[in-house]
Amino acid sequence: MDRLHSDSSLLVCPAFTSECYRASHAPFISATITEEQAAESLRLVWVTTNEDLCTQWQQQLTEDTRLRAEQELTAEAEATRLCQVHQLEEETARTDERKKNRFKHTDIMMHPQPDTNEEETFVSDFALRKIDKGHFVELYYWTNSGLEEALFSYSTRDNEGLIPSEQDGAMVWISAAASKPSKHVVPDRFLSPVDFAQAVPRIVAALEEHDWPNQRVLMLARFWGAIMTHRYWNSNNQIAQRALMIYQEEQRRAWHMAVALGNGAWDLSIISDTMLACLFDRVLRESRHRDHESQVSTYRLAAKKQH
Repeated sequence: MDRLHSDSSLLVCPAFTSECYRASHAPFISATITEEQAAESLRLVWVTTNEDLCTQWQQQLTEDTRLRAEQELTAEAEATRLCQVHQLEEETARTDERKKNRFKHTDIMMHPQPDTNEEETFVSDFALRKIDKGHFVELYYWTNSGLEEALFSYSTRDNEGLIPSEQDGAMVWISAAASKPSKHVVPDRFLSPVDFAQAVPRIVAALEEHDWPNQRVLMLARFWGAIMTHRYWNSNNQIAQRALMIYQEEQRRAWHMAVALGNGAWDLSIISDTMLACLFDRVLRESRHRDHESQVSTYRLAAKKQH
């Protein structure tokens, strides 16, 4: 149906009886149809046609109104979508900026500088950066010794400047201290049970503060809990205790490597007694070898003195 360009209801029916329309109704005049009847027939045709056009015009107006409403809704929805996209981009940019410049956005605790680090105010920059990146980091940094070292470092170091580092595909600047491990770091396997017990709740809290997935935090907490409740933990056999600490370090390091390589990690909290038994045998052999070497060295020294 062709589109109308004007409202037919505004038109006025022509006077078909007038002289100018005589030629129009002449073909309809016959012996039985007068000129007036022919003019009336033309009028009726015009009125009927005009009514149809008026109906079409109203339908056209209704359809135009519907289409405009749809277009407005579509435009409004698109504007809302673009606004949300813009807000998301801004929020993402702010989040990225906060990650890259975390120290600039750290809340300031309104209290004097602490004299000790008992409340874990200071933790090694290096350790925190490892936590941020989801990498393996030694428990030493959360022992009393590690925290005291961090406090001393914060209190005495000069401004070492910044160094470039790649993070999430972008180049960021970090403090030089954050790029270097402690010179006094103690591997997990050599930590005493007391140091280990001190560090575990502190590193769990650090993982939570640095937005580690809750599943991983719970798994590691259960893992360390399983270590401290294992029968080897309170054993009088130093070989058993050492095997347990080596197991903790090696398993956690391997787990982090598996996560980084995308090979699929495992539930650390499930202690493998088979692997632990193998470690026990390994530590026992190494201990016997050291004892043998010590005995040989002592014997040779004694023999040398006799001569």
